[in-house]
Amino acid sequence: MQSYLDPRSGRTWPLDPPRWCGDAREPLLLTPRRGIGRDEVARDRRSIWRYAAALPFAPSAPVTMGEGCTPLLERALPGGTALLKCEWFMPTGSFKDRGASVMLSLLRAQGIAHVLEDSSGNGGAAVSAYAAAGGMAATIYVPASTSPAKTVQARAAGAAIELVPGSRQDCADAALARSGGIFYASHNWHPFFLEGTKTLAYELWEDLGFRAPDHVIVPCGAGSNVLGCWLGFGELLRAGQVAALPRIWAAQPAQCGPIARAALGLPDVPPGPTMAEGTAIARPIRLPECLAALRESGGGAVLLDEPEIAAAALALARQGIYVEPTCAQAAAAFARLRQAGAIGPAETAVVVLTGTGLKATPRFADLLGLQL
Repeated sequence: MQSYLDPRSGRTWPLDPPRWCGDAREPLLLTPRRGIGRDEVARDRRSIWRYAAALPFAPSAPVTMGEGCTPLLERALPGGTALLKCEWFMPTGSFKDRGASVMLSLLRAQGIAHVLEDSSGNGGAAVSAYAAAGGMAATIYVPASTSPAKTVQARAAGAAIELVPGSRQDCADAALARSGGIFYASHNWHPFFLEGTKTLAYELWEDLGFRAPDHVIVPCGAGSNVLGCWLGFGELLRAGQVAALPRIWAAQPAQCGPIARAALGLPDVPPGPTMAEGTAIARPIRLPECLAALRESGGGAVLLDEPEIAAAALALARQGIYVEPTCAQAAAAFARLRQAGAIGPAETAVVVLTGTGLKATPRFADLLGLQL
């Protein structure tokens, strides 16, 4: 029977009642499960729910808006040819719709009517939209310094926005301290969010004719796509559907890259400002698990400076690929890895692009020297 799992101690908890962490605030995963075969893909469903057989629960009415089934485009990039996984082709414009759909489907089935999230960006937008689609209320904590433009999408979905003085970490701490009446449905904490992001692995497997790529390069903040690919491809490996895990590479900004620094054996440094703001997570809660995913897959990490990230964002845009600088760093990491010989010219490399550039218009205006 499927259970919540503390991977560091081995302790487990049942899936009911609802929980988002262990009794001592341990970050949880789920007990390992075997993946599915191609005959178990529900090909009549055009969403992540075509892989429902790989999920640990089966809601009678999932909260879905057609997320997933995103394009996979072959493009020439600096360094060579890669496959671009266009995850911004989602209802709210980012990959976080995968996790929001699965997490909120579970919580609604468990009777949760009001959820709390802390996020100033794509996570808050996704949770707000999927809560609205599921007939649930949402409250989103954001730093008081957040640009109002970043919360318009959540407000339009009907979410209540609470401004918290201080940093992004202060905002998370305030959400953790909140008690009474609202369930904490954090995209960084709840393990069912990772059950949603693991569908990326299943989708790439299907995209590539039911085989794994040689490499997957993902922009990394808290690590939900690193862990999602590790979990999903791990299940497929246990099911005998792929011969090996793809090598997973985490791309992080040098200004705030604790996972990459740890993977590279570098000392941590105080975080600084970065245009890759969606990955600027100073204290990722699943650092050991992310490092295990990189190590076990034979991958690693790349730290990128700001000019590299800017150049990658503009180079993609000039091919018509308009994505946030946050995820453009994955393309910059691909160029570095090819140059270093870590990715061979005949190997299949997927660059995961996670969010639309429409959410970063002021940043692009700055890069282009424009005034809005």
